[in-house]
Amino acid sequence: MSRLEKGTPLFPGSRNVLLLASSQAMMLSAIVMSMSLAAILGSTLAPDKSLATLPIAVMVIGTAIASLPAAMLMRRLGRRTGFLIGASLGAAGSTLAVLGLLQHSFQLFVGGHLLLGSYQGFANYYRFAAAEAVEPARVSKAISWVVAGGVAAAFLGPQLGQWGRDWFAGNLFVGSYMAQTALSIIALALLAFVRIKPVAVVSGDAARPLREILAQPALRAAVFGAAVGYAVMIMVMTATPLAMLGCSLPANSVTPVIQWHVVGMFAPSFFTGGLITRYGAPRIMQIGFILLLTHVPITQLGLDFLHFLSALVLLGVGWNFAYIGGTALLTQTYRPSEQLKVQAINEFSVFGLVAVATLSAGWLYDRFGWATLNQAVVPVLIVALLTAFGIEKRLRLATTPA
Repeated sequence: MSRLEKGTPLFPGSRNVLLLASSQAMMLSAIVMSMSLAAILGSTLAPDKSLATLPIAVMVIGTAIASLPAAMLMRRLGRRTGFLIGASLGAAGSTLAVLGLLQHSFQLFVGGHLLLGSYQGFANYYRFAAAEAVEPARVSKAISWVVAGGVAAAFLGPQLGQWGRDWFAGNLFVGSYMAQTALSIIALALLAFVRIKPVAVVSGDAARPLREILAQPALRAAVFGAAVGYAVMIMVMTATPLAMLGCSLPANSVTPVIQWHVVGMFAPSFFTGGLITRYGAPRIMQIGFILLLTHVPITQLGLDFLHFLSALVLLGVGWNFAYIGGTALLTQTYRPSEQLKVQAINEFSVFGLVAVATLSAGWLYDRFGWATLNQAVVPVLIVALLTAFGIEKRLRLATTPA
Protein backbone atom coordinates (compact mmCIF):
# COMPACT_ATOMS: atom_id res chain seq x y z
CA MET A 1 0.00 0.00 0.00
CA SER A 2 1.36 3.44 -0.94
CA ARG A 3 1.96 6.21 1.55
CA LEU A 4 -0.90 8.18 0.04
CA GLU A 5 -3.25 5.22 0.50
CA LYS A 6 -2.17 4.98 4.12
CA GLY A 7 -2.96 8.66 4.56
CA THR A 8 0.62 9.50 5.59
CA PRO A 9 2.37 12.63 4.31
CA LEU A 10 4.55 12.55 1.18
CA PHE A 11 7.42 13.80 3.34
CA PRO A 12 7.72 15.38 6.81
CA GLY A 13 6.00 18.76 6.71
CA SER A 14 4.21 18.20 3.38
CA ARG A 15 0.78 18.60 5.00
CA ASN A 16 1.70 22.09 6.20
CA VAL A 17 3.18 22.97 2.80
CA LEU A 18 -0.01 21.93 0.99
CA LEU A 19 -2.19 23.90 3.40
CA LEU A 20 0.00 26.97 2.96
CA ALA A 21 0.00 26.57 -0.84
CA SER A 22 -3.80 26.38 -0.83
CA SER A 23 -4.00 29.45 1.41
CA GLN A 24 -1.62 31.22 -0.95
CA ALA A 25 -4.00 30.46 -3.82
CA MET A 26 -6.91 32.01 -1.91
CA MET A 27 -4.94 35.12 -0.97
CA LEU A 28 -3.51 35.72 -4.43
CA SER A 29 -6.89 35.14 -6.07
CA ALA A 30 -8.21 38.01 -3.96
CA ILE A 31 -5.24 40.22 -4.82
CA VAL A 32 -5.37 39.43 -8.56
CA MET A 33 -9.09 40.17 -8.59
CA SER A 34 -8.46 43.59 -7.07
CA MET A 35 -5.62 44.22 -9.52
CA SER A 36 -8.11 43.55 -12.33
CA LEU A 37 -10.98 45.67 -11.00
CA ALA A 38 -9.71 48.32 -8.58
CA ALA A 39 -8.53 50.86 -11.16
CA ILE A 40 -11.74 50.52 -13.19
CA LEU A 41 -13.92 50.99 -10.12
CA GLY A 42 -11.61 53.68 -8.75
CA SER A 43 -12.17 55.74 -11.88
CA THR A 44 -15.93 55.72 -11.19
CA LEU A 45 -15.61 56.53 -7.48
CA ALA A 46 -12.65 58.92 -7.34
CA PRO A 47 -13.28 62.68 -7.29
CA ASP A 48 -10.38 63.02 -9.73
CA LYS A 49 -9.71 60.48 -12.52
CA SER A 50 -5.97 60.75 -11.86
CA LEU A 51 -6.62 58.94 -8.54
CA ALA A 52 -8.08 55.87 -10.25
CA THR A 53 -5.05 53.68 -9.50
CA LEU A 54 -4.80 54.83 -5.86
CA PRO A 55 -6.55 51.70 -4.48
CA ILE A 56 -3.88 49.49 -6.09
CA ALA A 57 -1.04 51.71 -4.88
CA VAL A 58 -2.49 51.76 -1.35
CA MET A 59 -2.84 47.97 -1.45
CA VAL A 60 0.90 47.61 -2.17
CA ILE A 61 1.73 50.17 0.53
CA GLY A 62 -0.38 48.16 2.96
CA THR A 63 1.72 45.10 2.18
CA ALA A 64 4.93 46.98 2.96
CA ILE A 65 3.57 48.55 6.15
CA ALA A 66 2.23 45.24 7.51
CA SER A 67 5.44 43.27 6.96
CA LEU A 68 7.21 44.43 10.13
CA PRO A 69 4.32 44.16 12.65
CA ALA A 70 3.39 40.81 11.07
CA ALA A 71 6.83 39.44 11.91
CA MET A 72 6.66 40.77 15.47
CA LEU A 73 3.21 39.29 16.02
CA MET A 74 4.34 35.90 14.72
CA ARG A 75 7.37 35.95 16.98
CA ARG A 76 5.11 36.48 20.00
CA LEU A 77 2.05 34.49 19.00
CA GLY A 78 3.31 31.96 16.45
CA ARG A 79 2.97 31.58 12.70
CA ARG A 80 -0.57 30.19 12.66
CA THR A 81 -2.02 32.96 14.82
CA GLY A 82 -0.32 35.59 12.68
CA PHE A 83 -1.68 34.02 9.50
CA LEU A 84 -5.19 33.90 10.95
CA ILE A 85 -4.96 37.60 11.82
CA GLY A 86 -3.85 38.32 8.26
CA ALA A 87 -6.74 36.41 6.68
CA SER A 88 -9.15 38.22 9.01
CA LEU A 89 -7.76 41.53 7.73
CA GLY A 90 -8.43 40.26 4.20
CA ALA A 91 -12.06 39.50 4.99
CA ALA A 92 -12.46 42.90 6.66
CA GLY A 93 -10.85 44.66 3.70
CA SER A 94 -13.16 43.01 1.16
CA THR A 95 -16.18 43.85 3.31
CA LEU A 96 -15.05 47.47 3.57
CA ALA A 97 -14.65 47.60 -0.22
CA VAL A 98 -18.22 46.29 -0.57
CA LEU A 99 -19.45 49.10 1.69
CA GLY A 100 -17.48 51.59 -0.37
CA LEU A 101 -19.18 50.39 -3.55
CA LEU A 102 -22.65 50.38 -2.00
CA GLN A 103 -22.19 53.88 -0.54
CA HIS A 104 -20.21 55.18 -3.54
CA SER A 105 -17.42 56.11 -1.13
CA PHE A 106 -13.94 56.28 -2.61
CA GLN A 107 -12.42 56.62 0.86
CA LEU A 108 -13.99 53.36 2.09
CA PHE A 109 -12.99 51.60 -1.11
CA VAL A 110 -9.37 52.72 -0.74
CA GLY A 111 -9.41 51.78 2.96
CA GLY A 112 -10.59 48.30 2.06
CA HIS A 113 -7.63 47.88 -0.28
CA LEU A 114 -5.24 49.03 2.45
CA LEU A 115 -6.48 46.13 4.59
CA LEU A 116 -6.24 43.75 1.62
CA GLY A 117 -2.62 44.78 1.19
CA SER A 118 -2.03 44.16 4.90
CA TYR A 119 -3.44 40.66 4.40
CA GLN A 120 -0.79 40.05 1.76
CA GLY A 121 1.84 41.46 4.13
CA PHE A 122 1.04 38.62 6.56
CA ALA A 123 0.58 36.00 3.84
CA ASN A 124 3.98 36.71 2.30
CA TYR A 125 5.42 34.74 5.22
CA TYR A 126 3.70 31.55 4.04
CA ARG A 127 6.76 30.63 1.97
CA PHE A 128 9.07 31.08 4.96
CA ALA A 129 6.76 29.02 7.15
CA ALA A 130 6.85 26.27 4.54
CA ALA A 131 10.64 26.36 4.59
CA GLU A 132 10.60 25.97 8.37
CA ALA A 133 8.19 23.02 8.17
CA VAL A 134 10.49 20.76 6.11
CA GLU A 135 13.97 19.35 6.29
CA PRO A 136 16.79 21.52 4.85
CA ALA A 137 17.09 19.50 1.63
CA ARG A 138 13.46 20.30 0.73
CA VAL A 139 13.44 24.02 1.52
CA SER A 140 13.64 25.23 -2.09
CA LYS A 141 10.86 22.87 -3.19
CA ALA A 142 8.64 23.86 -0.26
CA ILE A 143 9.03 27.55 -1.14
CA SER A 144 8.25 26.80 -4.78
CA TRP A 145 5.14 24.79 -3.94
CA VAL A 146 3.72 27.65 -1.89
CA VAL A 147 4.47 30.24 -4.57
CA ALA A 148 2.91 27.87 -7.14
CA GLY A 149 -0.41 28.42 -5.39
CA GLY A 150 -0.59 31.56 -7.50
CA VAL A 151 -1.33 29.52 -10.65
CA ALA A 152 -4.91 29.06 -9.45
CA ALA A 153 -5.11 32.80 -8.80
CA ALA A 154 -4.42 33.59 -12.46
CA PHE A 155 -7.74 32.03 -13.38
CA LEU A 156 -9.82 32.15 -10.19
CA GLY A 157 -9.25 35.85 -9.44
CA PRO A 158 -10.37 37.35 -12.77
CA GLN A 159 -13.13 34.76 -13.12
CA LEU A 160 -14.62 35.65 -9.73
CA GLY A 161 -14.50 39.29 -10.76
CA GLN A 162 -16.61 38.55 -13.82
CA TRP A 163 -18.96 36.11 -12.10
CA GLY A 164 -19.88 38.60 -9.40
CA ARG A 165 -20.24 41.57 -11.74
CA ASP A 166 -24.03 41.53 -11.96
CA TRP A 167 -25.05 39.66 -8.82
CA PHE A 168 -26.71 42.79 -7.45
CA ALA A 169 -28.69 44.88 -9.90
CA GLY A 170 -27.48 48.46 -10.05
CA ASN A 171 -24.34 47.64 -8.02
CA LEU A 172 -21.67 46.45 -10.41
CA PHE A 173 -18.96 44.22 -8.95
CA VAL A 174 -20.37 44.27 -5.39
CA GLY A 175 -20.83 40.51 -5.77
CA SER A 176 -17.21 40.21 -6.87
CA TYR A 177 -15.94 41.71 -3.64
CA MET A 178 -18.37 39.60 -1.62
CA ALA A 179 -16.86 36.54 -3.32
CA GLN A 180 -13.45 37.94 -2.41
CA THR A 181 -14.55 37.95 1.24
CA ALA A 182 -15.38 34.26 0.89
CA LEU A 183 -11.83 33.57 -0.33
CA SER A 184 -10.41 35.00 2.90
CA ILE A 185 -12.83 32.93 4.97
CA ILE A 186 -11.75 29.77 3.14
CA ALA A 187 -8.13 30.71 3.84
CA LEU A 188 -9.00 31.12 7.54
CA ALA A 189 -10.41 27.59 7.59
CA LEU A 190 -7.32 26.14 5.91
CA LEU A 191 -4.86 28.02 8.11
CA ALA A 192 -6.56 26.74 11.26
CA PHE A 193 -5.06 23.31 10.49
CA VAL A 194 -1.47 24.53 10.02
CA ARG A 195 0.90 23.19 12.67
CA ILE A 196 4.36 24.78 12.82
CA LYS A 197 6.60 24.85 15.86
CA PRO A 198 7.08 28.29 17.42
CA VAL A 199 10.43 29.92 16.73
CA ALA A 200 11.38 29.61 20.40
CA VAL A 201 11.05 25.82 20.19
CA VAL A 202 13.29 25.37 17.15
CA SER A 203 15.82 28.01 18.17
CA GLY A 204 18.62 26.88 20.42
CA ASP A 205 21.31 29.23 19.17
CA ALA A 206 22.10 32.82 20.03
CA ALA A 207 21.15 35.53 17.56
CA ARG A 208 23.99 37.59 16.14
CA PRO A 209 23.98 41.41 16.18
CA LEU A 210 21.93 42.85 13.34
CA ARG A 211 24.96 44.62 11.87
CA GLU A 212 26.79 41.30 11.57
CA ILE A 213 23.81 39.62 9.94
CA LEU A 214 23.33 42.42 7.40
CA ALA A 215 27.05 42.46 6.59
CA GLN A 216 26.73 39.13 4.78
CA PRO A 217 27.13 39.61 1.00
CA ALA A 218 24.74 36.70 0.31
CA LEU A 219 21.99 38.33 2.38
CA ARG A 220 22.41 41.68 0.65
CA ALA A 221 22.37 39.97 -2.76
CA ALA A 222 19.22 38.04 -1.85
CA VAL A 223 17.28 41.09 -0.67
CA PHE A 224 18.48 43.30 -3.51
CA GLY A 225 17.74 40.68 -6.15
CA ALA A 226 14.23 39.90 -4.91
CA ALA A 227 13.41 43.60 -4.52
CA VAL A 228 14.64 44.52 -8.00
CA GLY A 229 12.89 41.58 -9.66
CA TYR A 230 9.59 42.35 -7.94
CA ALA A 231 9.75 46.12 -8.47
CA VAL A 232 10.54 45.84 -12.18
CA MET A 233 7.76 43.32 -12.68
CA ILE A 234 5.11 45.34 -10.84
CA MET A 235 6.04 48.63 -12.48
CA VAL A 236 5.75 47.24 -16.01
CA MET A 237 2.63 45.22 -15.18
CA THR A 238 0.88 48.24 -13.66
CA ALA A 239 1.57 50.35 -16.75
CA THR A 240 0.57 47.64 -19.23
CA PRO A 241 -3.23 48.24 -19.22
CA LEU A 242 -2.63 51.97 -19.69
CA ALA A 243 -0.25 51.29 -22.59
CA MET A 244 -2.60 48.81 -24.28
CA LEU A 245 -5.56 51.16 -24.09
CA GLY A 246 -3.33 54.02 -25.19
CA CYS A 247 -2.48 52.03 -28.32
CA SER A 248 -6.21 51.67 -29.09
CA LEU A 249 -6.24 47.94 -28.36
CA PRO A 250 -9.68 46.73 -27.22
CA ALA A 251 -10.30 46.78 -23.48
CA ASN A 252 -11.09 43.05 -23.45
CA SER A 253 -7.56 42.31 -24.66
CA VAL A 254 -6.07 43.48 -21.35
CA THR A 255 -7.47 40.60 -19.27
CA PRO A 256 -5.77 37.73 -21.16
CA VAL A 257 -2.44 39.57 -21.14
CA ILE A 258 -2.55 40.04 -17.37
CA GLN A 259 -3.90 36.53 -16.88
CA TRP A 260 -1.08 34.86 -18.80
CA HIS A 261 1.40 37.16 -17.12
CA VAL A 262 0.22 35.80 -13.77
CA VAL A 263 0.51 32.24 -15.13
CA GLY A 264 4.08 33.07 -16.13
CA MET A 265 4.72 34.33 -12.61
CA PHE A 266 3.59 31.18 -10.83
CA ALA A 267 3.53 28.15 -13.16
CA PRO A 268 7.35 27.78 -13.20
CA SER A 269 7.20 27.28 -9.43
CA PHE A 270 6.46 23.60 -10.02
CA PHE A 271 10.07 23.13 -11.10
CA THR A 272 11.94 26.24 -9.84
CA GLY A 273 12.72 24.54 -6.53
CA GLY A 274 14.28 21.55 -8.28
CA LEU A 275 16.38 23.85 -10.45
CA ILE A 276 17.62 25.72 -7.36
CA THR A 277 18.53 22.44 -5.67
CA ARG A 278 20.50 21.38 -8.75
CA TYR A 279 22.13 24.62 -9.86
CA GLY A 280 22.00 26.88 -6.82
CA ALA A 281 19.93 29.98 -6.03
CA PRO A 282 22.35 32.55 -7.56
CA ARG A 283 22.31 30.80 -10.95
CA ILE A 284 18.50 30.77 -11.02
CA MET A 285 18.44 34.45 -10.05
CA GLN A 286 20.75 35.18 -12.98
CA ILE A 287 18.38 33.46 -15.39
CA GLY A 288 15.53 35.50 -13.90
CA PHE A 289 17.29 38.80 -14.52
CA ILE A 290 18.21 37.76 -18.08
CA LEU A 291 14.55 36.97 -18.78
CA LEU A 292 13.49 40.28 -17.29
CA LEU A 293 16.00 42.03 -19.56
CA THR A 294 14.80 40.02 -22.58
CA HIS A 295 11.28 41.42 -22.21
CA VAL A 296 12.59 44.94 -22.91
CA PRO A 297 13.46 44.57 -26.64
CA ILE A 298 10.07 42.95 -27.24
CA THR A 299 8.37 46.09 -25.92
CA GLN A 300 10.44 48.14 -28.37
CA LEU A 301 9.57 46.03 -31.42
CA GLY A 302 5.89 46.91 -31.63
CA LEU A 303 2.61 47.66 -29.90
CA ASP A 304 0.47 44.77 -31.09
CA PHE A 305 -1.35 42.38 -28.77
CA LEU A 306 1.31 39.66 -29.20
CA HIS A 307 4.09 42.09 -28.27
CA PHE A 308 2.37 42.86 -24.97
CA LEU A 309 1.48 39.21 -24.35
CA SER A 310 4.96 37.78 -24.98
CA ALA A 311 6.71 40.57 -23.05
CA LEU A 312 4.45 40.11 -20.03
CA VAL A 313 4.85 36.31 -19.99
CA LEU A 314 8.65 36.72 -20.02
CA LEU A 315 8.32 39.32 -17.29
CA GLY A 316 6.36 36.86 -15.16
CA VAL A 317 8.79 33.96 -15.58
CA GLY A 318 11.74 36.26 -14.90
CA TRP A 319 10.09 37.46 -11.69
CA ASN A 320 9.54 33.85 -10.59
CA PHE A 321 13.21 32.92 -10.93
CA ALA A 322 14.48 36.13 -9.34
CA TYR A 323 12.00 36.09 -6.45
CA ILE A 324 12.13 32.41 -5.52
CA GLY A 325 15.89 32.33 -6.06
CA GLY A 326 16.29 35.34 -3.78
CA THR A 327 14.05 33.78 -1.12
CA ALA A 328 15.98 30.49 -1.23
CA LEU A 329 19.30 32.34 -0.96
CA LEU A 330 17.99 34.37 1.97
CA THR A 331 17.11 31.23 3.96
CA GLN A 332 20.80 30.28 3.85
CA THR A 333 21.93 33.46 5.60
CA TYR A 334 20.25 33.33 9.01
CA ARG A 335 20.06 31.10 12.05
CA PRO A 336 16.67 29.90 13.37
CA SER A 337 16.79 32.49 16.16
CA GLU A 338 17.28 35.23 13.57
CA GLN A 339 14.72 34.14 11.00
CA LEU A 340 11.78 36.44 11.77
CA LYS A 341 14.02 39.50 12.13
CA VAL A 342 15.74 38.89 8.80
CA GLN A 343 12.51 37.94 7.02
CA ALA A 344 10.86 41.16 8.24
CA ILE A 345 13.74 43.26 6.91
CA ASN A 346 13.53 41.42 3.60
CA GLU A 347 9.78 41.85 3.21
CA PHE A 348 9.86 45.53 4.17
CA SER A 349 12.73 46.20 1.76
CA VAL A 350 11.13 44.30 -1.12
CA PHE A 351 7.65 45.74 -0.77
CA GLY A 352 8.92 49.21 0.06
CA LEU A 353 10.60 49.27 -3.34
CA VAL A 354 7.54 47.66 -4.93
CA ALA A 355 5.34 50.44 -3.49
CA VAL A 356 7.62 53.07 -5.02
CA ALA A 357 7.51 51.24 -8.37
CA THR A 358 3.71 51.03 -8.28
CA LEU A 359 3.31 54.71 -7.47
CA SER A 360 5.78 55.74 -10.18
CA ALA A 361 4.45 53.51 -12.98
CA GLY A 362 1.56 55.75 -14.01
CA TRP A 363 3.67 58.91 -13.82
CA LEU A 364 6.52 57.42 -15.85
CA TYR A 365 4.15 56.19 -18.52
CA ASP A 366 2.28 59.48 -18.70
CA ARG A 367 5.47 61.55 -18.78
CA PHE A 368 7.80 59.46 -20.94
CA GLY A 369 5.74 56.73 -22.61
CA TRP A 370 5.77 52.93 -22.76
CA ALA A 371 9.09 52.46 -24.56
CA THR A 372 11.06 54.70 -22.21
CA LEU A 373 9.46 53.17 -19.11
CA ASN A 374 10.75 49.74 -20.13
CA GLN A 375 14.18 51.08 -21.09
CA ALA A 376 14.48 52.67 -17.64
CA VAL A 377 14.59 49.27 -15.90
CA VAL A 378 17.64 48.05 -17.84
CA PRO A 379 20.42 49.61 -15.68
CA VAL A 380 19.06 48.28 -12.38
CA LEU A 381 18.53 44.81 -13.88
CA ILE A 382 22.14 44.77 -15.12
CA VAL A 383 23.37 45.69 -11.64
CA ALA A 384 21.22 42.90 -10.13
CA LEU A 385 22.55 40.40 -12.69
CA LEU A 386 26.17 41.32 -11.93
CA THR A 387 25.45 41.06 -8.21
CA ALA A 388 24.08 37.54 -8.69
CA PHE A 389 27.17 36.56 -10.70
CA GLY A 390 29.37 37.98 -7.96
CA ILE A 391 27.67 36.14 -5.11
CA GLU A 392 27.76 32.86 -7.02
CA LYS A 393 31.52 33.23 -7.45
CA ARG A 394 31.96 34.16 -3.80
CA LEU A 395 29.94 31.16 -2.59
CA ARG A 396 31.80 28.82 -4.93
CA LEU A 397 35.17 30.02 -3.61
CA ALA A 398 33.93 29.65 -0.03
CA THR A 399 33.08 25.98 -0.59
CA THR A 400 36.20 25.11 -2.59
CA PRO A 401 38.87 23.36 -0.49
CA ALA A 402 42.05 25.37 -0.11
